[in-house]
Amino acid sequence: MNSAAVLDDLLDALSRCLNPESARRILNFHVNPPVQERIATLAEQANEGNLTADEHSEYEALIDAADFISILKRKAERHLDQIPH
Repeated sequence: MNSAAVLDDLLDALSRCLNPESARRILNFHVNPPVQERIATLAEQANEGNLTADEHSEYEALIDAADFISILKRKAERHLDQIPH
C-alpha cells in the first residue's frame, strides 16, 4: 500500500471520530495570513530555484501539511454528508 493510500485510510478512520460541530470547524479552518505569505514567498523562491536546503525542507513540510488539511477537510465533508439531517 502506498503512502497516499495509508494516509487516506488513516484520515478516513479519524473523520469517523468527528462530531458534526468538529467536522464543521475543520471545514471552516483557514490558514492565517502570515503563514499564507510565507508559503507564497517560498513558492516564489522555489520557482526561481533560490531555496536554501532549510527553506526547501520548510516548503516541503508546509506542502505536506496543506495536503493533510485538504484531505481531512474532504473527509470531514463526507462525514457530514452521511449524518442524517
